[in-house]
Amino acid sequence: MPTTTKGTAKVTLPTDLQILITREFNAPKELVWRAYTTPELVKRWWAGEKGAMVSAEIDLRVGGGWRYVMDAGGFEVAFRGVYREIAAPDRLVNTEVFEGLPDPDAHTGLITVTFTETDGRTHMSMLCEYDDQETRDAVIASGMESGLQDSLDHLETVATSL
Repeated sequence: MPTTTKGTAKVTLPTDLQILITREFNAPKELVWRAYTTPELVKRWWAGEKGAMVSAEIDLRVGGGWRYVMDAGGFEVAFRGVYREIAAPDRLVNTEVFEGLPDPDAHTGLITVTFTETDGRTHMSMLCEYDDQETRDAVIASGMESGLQDSLDHLETVATSL
């Protein structure tokens, strides 16, 4: 199945502390989940066209950690977190920290991703919650939306290839 929803992620700001990302994929949720949570598959989509994946580590269990690192043209960009809730293939809750900040653990986000399926298509809702508006606004100002669009387009391509 080809990517039919390219560039269609919607980013909204429901509250001063939240970012909500929604997108539909032309693939069943089991395949989107698999692409979203399997290290070898994450390496194929997470960096999109913005860089090359260096590593994708996933210990998919409550209390387990994850860490993604990409080479973004001569410098590394790394994110990490801990899984808080796993209800495959419907819901995933984890923390998220950007390691490039001076005090990264002071700016931890809580990410809740849900996948629902209708007629073989998956709707993803990703709610990102932060402790303060400054952190939320810094995430938005980082250019995350363009990278996110690219990554999610690649996620769909990987999921439809499975």
